[in-house]
Amino acid sequence: MGKPLGKILVIDDNEDILLAAKMLLKKHADLVQVESNPGKIPFLLNNDTYDVILLDMNFTQDTTTGKEGFHWLEQILEIDPQAVVVMITAYGDVDTAVQALKAGATDFVLKPWQNEKLIATLTSAVKLRQSYNQVKSLKENNHQLTSVLNSGNAMNVIGESEAMKVVFNLISKVASTDANVLILGENGTGKEVIARAIHQQSLRKDKVFIGVDMGAITESLFESELFGHKKGAFTDAKDDRAGRFEVADKGTLFLDEIGNLSMALQSKLLTVLQKREVTRVGANKATPVDIRLICATNMPLHEMVEKNEFRQDLLYRMNTVEIHLPPLRERDVDIPALATYFLGVYNQKYRKKIQGISPQAMKKLQKYHWPGNVRELQHALERAIIMADEEILQPTDFMFLVEKHTETEEVDYSEYDLETVEKMMIQRAISKHAGNISKAAKSLGLTRASLYRRLEKHGL
Repeated sequence: MGKPLGKILVIDDNEDILLAAKMLLKKHADLVQVESNPGKIPFLLNNDTYDVILLDMNFTQDTTTGKEGFHWLEQILEIDPQAVVVMITAYGDVDTAVQALKAGATDFVLKPWQNEKLIATLTSAVKLRQSYNQVKSLKENNHQLTSVLNSGNAMNVIGESEAMKVVFNLISKVASTDANVLILGENGTGKEVIARAIHQQSLRKDKVFIGVDMGAITESLFESELFGHKKGAFTDAKDDRAGRFEVADKGTLFLDEIGNLSMALQSKLLTVLQKREVTRVGANKATPVDIRLICATNMPLHEMVEKNEFRQDLLYRMNTVEIHLPPLRERDVDIPALATYFLGVYNQKYRKKIQGISPQAMKKLQKYHWPGNVRELQHALERAIIMADEEILQPTDFMFLVEKHTETEEVDYSEYDLETVEKMMIQRAISKHAGNISKAAKSLGLTRASLYRRLEKHGL
């Protein structure tokens, strides 16, 4: 473990001062570097880092005004803005030393100094330097963490359809601004993916992206979760806690399922958005927040406004720009690219080596209605990859999608072989009759025993 004063640089053109400083400080520091020529300061600082710098106010060229000291203080701070500099000054130069503090010095000591006073001053200065280093380290770690979180949660926005080209165009226009964005679309269309894409193309991309599922926050916890609380504000408030608005400061705040808020909560949210400041529960002082707001919902907000179920002023505040995400059934041309993307994701996740998707299987995916949109496609690929026995995914790997067809929809069986068609018919019959084997067998024109044999044959 190092000595308390770490590494010290002493700069003074008086050799007696340098000798006295070195003799005193070497007991308390790991290194005491002394230098009589201030012109060497740039060289020293560019080749090493010091915990504290002890700098004389006056040198031989100017022994009274302190101008040289100010000059070298400026040079030091230009090379290392976090440098901790303690000025050495005579009794008559206290006013000049105070000016040095305003110019960026940390403290000053009077010469001839008292040894105990000098040690105490330098000890405090070193602690300040350590705090600077900790803050710098925390900022760097936060930047790295933010980058990892943003990239780790990002899914590529994929699409070649005309509908998605419109979306891409809107993203490119709005991302670089701080305009509020409202994303509308059915469940599973990828609203959060679009929100992250906007964030990652914005001027705030190096800051945090904070997502909040408004539908999952109870009314009683709404203010605490979004605006924060002070210790003791309510029974479970054991510590001060920042809300999502404060955490998202300088970054992007994504409020998902915004249409689920009650009118009372809409009013509280509107107040914060108008004032751009939050007051923690149990606090009196408001805290300013600087956020880029993106909201999303699958609910018809404009219709809700007409029915007085959603505040019109809040809607206007949120939707400077509206982005409508089309359902997957209206962009089936994008399904091959999406399916291929998910294939790569889950191959890596489950250490599989699925080479691709057969044309017949892809045709099936493009014909399916996808009520759960992209999210359902994602889960379908994940399940198929986990269960697949071959290197190429076949229509039979997506048998579970057949059950989603309604009775009135026709299935094109021409793409399947006889064995597969038989298996599909049995599955549909059993599903239709809720697992009742007798009824399923009757609808298929089979005896119970015949149906049981086929169930065993097909591994059902």
